[in-house]
Amino acid sequence: MAPPDYPPTLEDLATLASNVIATLPAPFRNATGPLPILIEEFPSEEVLKEMGLVSPFDILGLYQGVDLRSKSTLDAPGDIDRVFLYRRPILDYWCETGEALPHIVSHVLIHEIGHHFGLSDADMAAIEAEAE
Repeated sequence: MAPPDYPPTLEDLATLASNVIATLPAPFRNATGPLPILIEEFPSEEVLKEMGLVSPFDILGLYQGVDLRSKSTLDAPGDIDRVFLYRRPILDYWCETGEALPHIVSHVLIHEIGHHFGLSDADMAAIEAEAE
């Protein structure tokens, strides 16, 4: 993907995220089900505070929810499970590293979806390698 003449928009990142989802191994992709992927400019002040972050640029994405390994059918329904991708921190990272933007989005998205499944970092690295 050639760098655009303008900073990618929220919609551009949503399109990249959809493309990443389409390239995931079928069992992983199918198991994500209706997990919402939300693209926001920055993490909320609440997220920054909860995670003890100094700068909103310190986080590229976030899984919010209870991972599938920890859920029980006996649990009361909680907040919705979802993945956030943060546009401005992702773009900042992209500019700093020179990595391809689709690769960055793929890495962050796979990592956050992995948290949804309760996967280890090694599991996520293997899935990411298969998606490439």
